[in-house]
Amino acid sequence: MYSDRAFGLFRSRSGAFSRLVRQRSLNRAPTPIAPLSSFAAPLVPYNHEARYPSRAALRSPRTQVSSRNMATNATAPEQPKWDFPVSHVPENPLGEGRYIKRAAALIIGDELLNGKTLDRNSNYFARFCFENGIDLKKIEVIPDDEDNIVEAARRLVKDYDFVITSGGIGPTHDDITYASLAKAFDQPLEHHKETLRRMEEVIKTRTDLSQQTPEQRTARERMALFPACAEVLFIAPDIWVPVVRLEGKLCVFPGIPRLFQRMLDGLAAFLPLPPPSERPFRQQVFTSLPESSIAPFLTTLQERTKDAGVRVGSYPLLQKGVYVSLIGRDADAVRVLGEEVARELQGRLVTEEEARTEKAAL
Repeated sequence: MYSDRAFGLFRSRSGAFSRLVRQRSLNRAPTPIAPLSSFAAPLVPYNHEARYPSRAALRSPRTQVSSRNMATNATAPEQPKWDFPVSHVPENPLGEGRYIKRAAALIIGDELLNGKTLDRNSNYFARFCFENGIDLKKIEVIPDDEDNIVEAARRLVKDYDFVITSGGIGPTHDDITYASLAKAFDQPLEHHKETLRRMEEVIKTRTDLSQQTPEQRTARERMALFPACAEVLFIAPDIWVPVVRLEGKLCVFPGIPRLFQRMLDGLAAFLPLPPPSERPFRQQVFTSLPESSIAPFLTTLQERTKDAGVRVGSYPLLQKGVYVSLIGRDADAVRVLGEEVARELQGRLVTEEEARTEKAAL
């Protein structure tokens, strides 16, 4: 499995690049981008605790300096800045004029099912889908087991336009995602030469990795052992690991949350996303009234608005109140409806950012 630093290569320039690419794909004008700090050195041996970092590990990278480095270096040496070529956007794998409508996520890892780590990737993927007008229909969490992966991958690719996997693509014995997917779609495994080349470029800056034994090198190169017929998409100039796509639908991602997020955002330019007219608008309303007190009004409201494609939901906060969610494609109509709900339920309109902040504080 990959460690946070095993994929490495987070640079401010690439953060800006991925956001700009995504903005172009959404037909938006670029917005000013604050530079990101350098997160980590390129590649280190795998650390089981790093596959899904803890909350502490997700704090500012400025705080993530080992005690050894603090003791031996007054200032950390500047890391190399990579500028690998980004892949060309291929033809629409769904066919000309078609776009992604329904999606599913396959989250892989024993550590998720035994409670060792917390899955953040499915939540980020859900937000990605919502913001891009994709209807996320299913999230499955399965163990590092070949039969489970094979069965789930075949079924999800058959039923959905866009499927992602997360986890199980590192150098250790339990990283079996690539091999399992190759079996699922009747393909042999082959080392991908360009991925190996980029990996070797990164390794040149690391003496501990350049001096590995043949057995250790073989394990490391498993990270470039892909199903032979897969598409290999390099989505950012400073990330050597690609997104591997099978059957034009299934995209393979690492389990490390920060890297997963960077790569998913970077992949947006390579996807046949829905047009802006298909993207939903959500208005939230917060009321301090009990959920049982507002239930009759919401039932009537849903009946009245369902033909217009509006979805009404309620999400209580224990002894705090209720968030009412209104989702539809006509933003102006949903805003007007939100004002009505706020008035009738003695509540207030809440932005997406305000709702996230308020819920996070609980």
